[in-house]
Amino acid sequence: MMLSIRHDHTGAVFAEFAILLPIVVFIVCGSIDFLYAFYQLNAAAKATEVGARIASVSDPVAAGLNDLPDEAVLNGEQPGGVLPSFTVTCSDIKCSCAGTCTGMAYNPFNAKAMDRIVYGQGAASCSKPEASYAIGMCDILASITPANVIIVYTQTGLGYAGRPGGPVPTITVSLRDMQFQFFFLTALLGVQIAMPPMSTTVTAQDLCSAGGNGACGS
Repeated sequence: MMLSIRHDHTGAVFAEFAILLPIVVFIVCGSIDFLYAFYQLNAAAKATEVGARIASVSDPVAAGLNDLPDEAVLNGEQPGGVLPSFTVTCSDIKCSCAGTCTGMAYNPFNAKAMDRIVYGQGAASCSKPEASYAIGMCDILASITPANVIIVYTQTGLGYAGRPGGPVPTITVSLRDMQFQFFFLTALLGVQIAMPPMSTTVTAQDLCSAGGNGACGS
């Protein structure tokens, strides 16, 4: 009797399946989450490119930035002269300036301009736009919010004092404090992984959002 039990292999396949199933599930779920994380990484990089492009042709998030050329003339700079250097950083519903920030002392944060960059033209939340030219950063990666975006305007020698169209800074759009979103790993293992910072730098063109819909700054 004992001998027959020792050589009884009934249920062996089920036992092997029970051992291998968690491993197979972990590998499959991990592969799906890895590919999704790779997608998010690429989408975040693309979103900064889109955000920088929008920022280069939109009202500045630093609402007083377009007044700098005129303020430079009022403060003694000859029209056509070199603009003072500045680096204006906008994030967390405020803007700060390093360098010669003439006219920036009472510079409010333009939330509408930030919304245009993040949510797209005419939107105050992340929603699918009807036209491709109206997209924002969150249409590329839905988890992006204004709190994740940093806009930096830097004077790099272009533009001049008294220029009617405002300064011509370089604009850097960056993402911060982003987390990878996982389908399975967060729920199963509580995994939270921070996304590396992303940034794109372009040269400003016309810092005006009017586009035929009204005056700049509206």
